Amino acid sequence: MTASPSFKNKVVIITGASSGIGAALALCFAKEGAKLALLARRQDRLQALVNDCQALNTQAIAIGCDVTQEQDQSLAIEKIHEQLGPVDIVIANAGFGVIGNFEALNIQDYQRQFETNVYGVLRTIHATLDDLKKTKGQLVLVGSALGHITIPQYTPYSMSKHAITSLAESLYIELAPFDINVTLISPGYINTEFRNINNFGQYEENTREHAAPAALRMNAEQAAHIMLKAIRHKKRECIITLFGKTGVWLNRLFPGLLPRYFRWKFAKKIQKH
Repeated sequence: MTASPSFKNKVVIITGASSGIGAALALCFAKEGAKLALLARRQDRLQALVNDCQALNTQAIAIGCDVTQEQDQSLAIEKIHEQLGPVDIVIANAGFGVIGNFEALNIQDYQRQFETNVYGVLRTIHATLDDLKKTKGQLVLVGSALGHITIPQYTPYSMSKHAITSLAESLYIELAPFDINVTLISPGYINTEFRNINNFGQYEENTREHAAPAALRMNAEQAAHIMLKAIRHKKRECIITLFGKTGVWLNRLFPGLLPRYFRWKFAKKIQKH
């Protein structure tokens, strides 16, 4: 039997690493002996995570980085080269959700959403691509089940994640000549701080209502273990949660079914108000 690929001493970048899936995945990689570069805006949270990773006897560094700022990414790569070496695995995880009725949102809301969720990912890729070519590494893009289907009031977020799905499909083909593997992660509903981040990408205690009942959600630690397995085996795509898988496959097999269902459900919701 072929041994599973090892992450020991692999240099791994995770953006959006201060909480949720990013933080949980960092701990998974730390247990595997990877060298971690953890990027996010909230440096206090990052440093606490770095301490947890180092307690597992692995190298880890915290780098304050806003993916909407190209200079931040360039400086981050310089620090990674100085302290860890060339990058083997890039996990573009940073993102948030702009949510609301179409009429209540403006163009700036959509621009803000794409600046982080799409252009932030592109900046991350451009900053690390030379390294991935040298190491014949792996690019992991964190999309969403909503990158395959759409639900009411999540239009900007869903649009941005559809863009990531398309980007992953294209790069899976275009980067193959360089022996760079591309994996798309499409999570369903995960228990994270997603609902604590407002439409301006800022954390707040007043939480949004969950879009799915608890029975259909998964905790971040479970999701991270599934992601790690998909990355290890270089899967082209990994859809996470039963709800996510069901929604994506229903939409593929019966393209008109979910739009009709959500249209009916949304109309009932509006009528109640």
